Amino acid sequence: MNWFVLIIQAFILFWLARAFKTALFWVYLWQLKEYHIGRFIDHFRTHKGKKIFLNFIFIAKVILLILVFLPKISGLLYYIFGALFLIYGIEFFIFLKSILAKNLKIPKFTSKTIFLTSSSFIVVVFYAFWAADYLKTANWRGFFYSLLLFDVISPIIITGLVLIFQPVFILFRDRMLSKAKAKIKKFDNLTVIAITGSYGKTTTKEFLKTILSEKFNVLATPEHKNSEAGIAETILNDLNESHRIFIVEMGAYQKGGISLLCDIVKPKIGIVTGVNEQHLATFGSMENLLSAEGGRELAENLTDGGTIILNGDNKHCLDLYKKFSGNKKLYSAAGDRVEADIKTEHISVEKEFIHFIAKDSQKYMADFKVAVLGRHNISNLLAAILAAKELGMSLEEIAIACKKIKQEQGGIVLKKGIHGINIIDSSYSSNPDGVLADLDYLDIFEGKKVIVMPCLIELGEKSSEIHQKIGQKIAEVCDLAIITTKDKFEEIKQAATLHFHWMPENQIILSQKPKEILMKITTFCKEGDAVLLEGRVMVEIIKLLK
Repeated sequence: MNWFVLIIQAFILFWLARAFKTALFWVYLWQLKEYHIGRFIDHFRTHKGKKIFLNFIFIAKVILLILVFLPKISGLLYYIFGALFLIYGIEFFIFLKSILAKNLKIPKFTSKTIFLTSSSFIVVVFYAFWAADYLKTANWRGFFYSLLLFDVISPIIITGLVLIFQPVFILFRDRMLSKAKAKIKKFDNLTVIAITGSYGKTTTKEFLKTILSEKFNVLATPEHKNSEAGIAETILNDLNESHRIFIVEMGAYQKGGISLLCDIVKPKIGIVTGVNEQHLATFGSMENLLSAEGGRELAENLTDGGTIILNGDNKHCLDLYKKFSGNKKLYSAAGDRVEADIKTEHISVEKEFIHFIAKDSQKYMADFKVAVLGRHNISNLLAAILAAKELGMSLEEIAIACKKIKQEQGGIVLKKGIHGINIIDSSYSSNPDGVLADLDYLDIFEGKKVIVMPCLIELGEKSSEIHQKIGQKIAEVCDLAIITTKDKFEEIKQAATLHFHWMPENQIILSQKPKEILMKITTFCKEGDAVLLEGRVMVEIIKLLK
């Protein structure tokens, strides 16, 4: 009897551990998707999202739940208990292993996630006590059924908690936005620069902050905080009367999102870095995307006399430039293809820096040598240069200030990795234009060239077409491609192997195992070869290669 009690206690411990892990994961996932229902739902269209439910363990639990529910099942209860004990035991040890390996998926703790996680844990504990009441009457069927049922529907329960409390958090958020709006309104001598677009926002913000800091007291929204809550927190916690410039990175996932942010900060200068199909799935249509990330809302909400700065090398920005009747400026890294207010000559892209001549519409020129990587960063620099000129800095002053820009600010870093292999780390995030630009940079390296990347997400109906373009570019540049997610692997592979540059089928592979990827790279590459880590590749891969 004592052994049986110990087994039941172990069973409950395993179940609790599994339930706590589930609560942590689902709060983490909601936070990762910024509590945006569209982004959350889109996750389950990916291979990784589908695997949450379409896996052996989850399906086995559903089958066992059905068996327990069936009448005349008493004779099978011991077998069901044995199967459940084994399943929960395996999950318990996987849970411990992930804790020891420090790769357990948990939310970044904020007041919101602490509240949601605590609420979820309380629900789990109370439910466990309620289920344990079945043991007092030896109702094993009720005990197993209740625990299994909670296990299977726990994602719905945690999601329900998030959605139930969301109106409360929205009230707190709106109050915070009102306070931020009231505070920033008091600063008469403050110039606000807003930056939006599908890509390049953070990099352009970092470049501009470094340049303007040579002449002004500058505050910029930190890291990748570009939501209304992140912007409001920056205003309330960091903005003070000594600041003369406030640079605001603006992100949105629905039409009207940029207008909301503009209503808070009242930008004088707007920058649109470039527009593509990234996040198309969450916007629902290209029209909605062009309204928000595409810059229309930013252009229409500038303060009187404000100026919109647009990427002349991007077709959507050019279209906005033609349609907008207010003050507008263009920048271009494509020579004389468009009439730009600032453009480039004599571009040289080296492994550790970029070098170019910037020339404005009055024919003034300055020489720029900046320690950032990749030709695409010239475009981000030009946006920052043009904004700095709007605020009275000369090209010569800006060129000197650019010498203080660090490689990390460009979003792509070059380091020596294992066995002397060049590791190009562009792993924070990815978008279609960014992948192609990073492949261009990879192409300047001698020796073998390798890309490691997951498929891109949130591209909507354009996803297959975009991944085919990426496959073609991979075939042009790379000797080996390792794709770490399954979603559009076949599209990439087909385009790479059928493209006129063609790539052998065995040189474009699907692998999700970090150690397997490491072995493939280290047996394929030698010192001096280059590996591009593109997009959100697994952290373990980065650690192993570096």
